[in-house]
Amino acid sequence: MAANSPKSAYPSCSSYSSLTRALAEALVDVLWFVEGCEDDQMDPDDAVKVLEGVAHLVTQLSSEQRVEFIELLDAMAAEESNPSRRAFLEGFPEGFGLLEEEDGT
Repeated sequence: MAANSPKSAYPSCSSYSSLTRALAEALVDVLWFVEGCEDDQMDPDDAVKVLEGVAHLVTQLSSEQRVEFIELLDAMAAEESNPSRRAFLEGFPEGFGLLEEEDGT
């Protein structure tokens, strides 16, 4: 299993404050796993396609949606006890292009 494997004990869906939070947690878990996969665990070209696909999707969000997502990622990072996953969360907005449009406005 990859070093960045998703959490082993998933909280129940009712433990999340919203559907948005639950889906953001799931998205981050998948992307953190994909980014941490070794070449023998996942084809590198497929991993890049997944990561670039998500980056494209989040750049299509409205300004309000971007702000909401960034705030959610910040909250998730503040609550994260795993230093590696916390660093991934903290770097997510820049790494996936959420900040590009804000910097240009």
